[in-house]
This record gives sequence, C-alpha cells and structure tokens, in this order.
Amino acid sequence: MYRVMTAALLQSTIRSLPLLAKGKVRDNYAVGDDRLLMIATDRLSAFDVVMGEPIPGKGALLTQMALFWFDRLTGIVPNHLTGDDPESVVSPGEREQVKGRAMLVKRLKPLPVEAVVRGYLAGSGWSEYQVSQSVCGVPLPAGLKNASRLPQPIFTPATKAEMGDHDENISFDRMVEIIGADLATRVRDVSIRLYTAAAEIALAKGIIIADTKFEFGLDADGTLTLMDEVLTPDSSRFWPVEGYDAAFAAGRNPPSYDKQFVRDWLEQARVNGQPWNKQAPAPSLPDDVVANTADKYREALQRLTA
Repeated sequence: MYRVMTAALLQSTIRSLPLLAKGKVRDNYAVGDDRLLMIATDRLSAFDVVMGEPIPGKGALLTQMALFWFDRLTGIVPNHLTGDDPESVVSPGEREQVKGRAMLVKRLKPLPVEAVVRGYLAGSGWSEYQVSQSVCGVPLPAGLKNASRLPQPIFTPATKAEMGDHDENISFDRMVEIIGADLATRVRDVSIRLYTAAAEIALAKGIIIADTKFEFGLDADGTLTLMDEVLTPDSSRFWPVEGYDAAFAAGRNPPSYDKQFVRDWLEQARVNGQPWNKQAPAPSLPDDVVANTADKYREALQRLTA
C-alpha cells in the first residue's frame, strides 16, 4: 500500500540539485545529465492558474496514484521511471521534501503537445460540441448532452501552455503539423490504448474516467516514452459510478474525485463583486473547499488501490 503524506508543501527548496523548472504543480531538478527529480508539491491549478492555498498531502497522493498507473499500464508503452530511490539523490536534510511525493525519472525531450483522450463529453469538449457538434475537429453524433458517454473514445490534442496561459485545443491535423504524421499517429494510438485499459480498471473499482491527458517525450534513441504524471485527479476527470446517472439525467456535472470541485466553486466566486476572470491572482480558497478537495483526492486513491 502506498504511503500518504499529510504535511503541506507549497514550494520545494532543494539546494543540493540544480532547479530546472517550476511548473504549476511540480518542481523539477537536474540529477546529472540524464535524470530528473520530479517533486509533486501541494499546489493546485485550476483554469491554468495556480491557487494560493496548498491542498495538504495532494502531492503525495498524486505521486502514489501515478505510480499505481505506471505499474498497471506496463507493456503498452515505456515510461520514464528509473526505479531509483528519489531520496538517494538529495542531502539528508532535504529528504522530508522528497519522501512519498517524488519520482526519479529519465530526462527526455518532451513533445510540445498534450495527448487528451475523452470517453465522455465534459468541460471544454462539451462547450465546443454545443457550437460545432464536434470536438477538436472530431465530428460527434447529434443529441449528446453534458456528461454523455461517447460512442468510442476520441483523441483531442492540445498545445501546452506556459505558466498563467491557457492550454489550447487543436485538431489532429494541427498536431501533425507540429510533430509530424508518424509520431502524431503513434501518440494518438498509444493514448487511446492507455485510456481504454485504465478506464476498464477504474470502472471495476466504481470510477468513471471521463477524460484524461497524457504527456510523452523521446529518449536519446527516439523511443516514445510516457512521462510526467498519468491518470491522476489533476490530469483527469474521475466520476464515481453511483452518482453519474442522476447527475446526467438532471443535466449537471457528475460528482467528481478531481479538481472539478474547485472549478465549480471558482465559477461562482466573486472578486470585488464581479465574477473571477480566470486570470491570476485567484480568489482565496475557503478552508472547507481545501479540506473537501483533499478528501476527494484521498478517496479516489483509496478506492483505486483497495
């Protein structure tokens, strides 16, 4: 069983390794020329804006869930894990920042696109469907509703946003222009295989994976490799099976194990009496939203690994 950490870490402060980048959630440090130490902090981003309040234990939960999925999906595509102990590459006084929330991984050349797979119509996909009856150029049947299950999973890529910017949905043809037809086709096919396998595993545990995004890189030999996080509440929409039918019938977003809870609160938030414009800084999250979000992440991990 994976270890759960509850202490909050908003920023890592590793001095024994060079800092390469701070993302929305992860801090990446160089370990020689060929490895990275990826530390999952307790930061939370929504609408591509980092919240000012950490979600205690979130980084550990994300790491444990990612490790669960890397293990279950072995054989579909290589992943970036080295198998080495993350605590072994930092000084003794820094190990507490690493314990339970970090991965020591291969250093790859990241692809500049996100591989999004949707099995259900939700979020930006639902918004786009209402306008064009398609998502990222993929035509869909008429008459679908919010949270409808799609006839089959669809691949809807996106460009990666810089900190503070919003990811942009793109068509597969645009993805081909960015990375080439052969690589784009391989990413699409592998992503759909990963999603299909994971969705089956999760459904057996009572969780619907509505959609998810994968990230890939190339190693020194050009091998396509799954990287970053995988199938966590930060990168996926997780819905409990038992709440889906009633929400769908009522036209609501189903109850969620992911950060949709925070998104829904932010949609109602007011700043100086006006709706929040989804630009930094974000409104302060109330204590109950922080606590409920932590509970959702914890419940998802427990349910999957039970």
